[in-house]
Parts: sequence; structure tokens; C-alpha cells
Amino acid sequence: MSTTISVRLKTDIANNLAEVASETERSKSFHIQKAIESYLKEFADVQIALDRLRNKDDQLISSEELRAEIGI
Repeated sequence: MSTTISVRLKTDIANNLAEVASETERSKSFHIQKAIESYLKEFADVQIALDRLRNKDDQLISSEELRAEIGI
């Protein structure tokens, strides 16, 4: 199932998107979907990292301790 969403892009971004779509022989929708998927995955990773950073009960170790633990 899919949903239609309308979005406004700056002209230069729209032009770049059209170029990439043409060069790859894929639709603009394909590239927009892949870009959003990538952004959401990265956002989720950043949010997890921030949540762990803010958790005062989470144990912190130094970079030296980490290197020793993994043997580098």
C-alpha cells in the first residue's frame, strides 16, 4: 500500500533530483522514498545515541578502556 504526499522543493533540489532520476533510469518518487528511508534510519540511530547519552544510569567508559576491551 502507498500514500501520495505532496512536497515543495527548491528549484535546484528538484533539478538535481530530476538529473539523478534520469541518469539512473529510476523515478523521482523512488529516489525520494529511498532518501526518506535513509533519513529516518539515521534519525532513529541518532535518537538512540542521544537517549543513551542522557541516561545517567548508563555506564560510561573511556576510549582507552574501550580499546583495551576490544584489543586495539
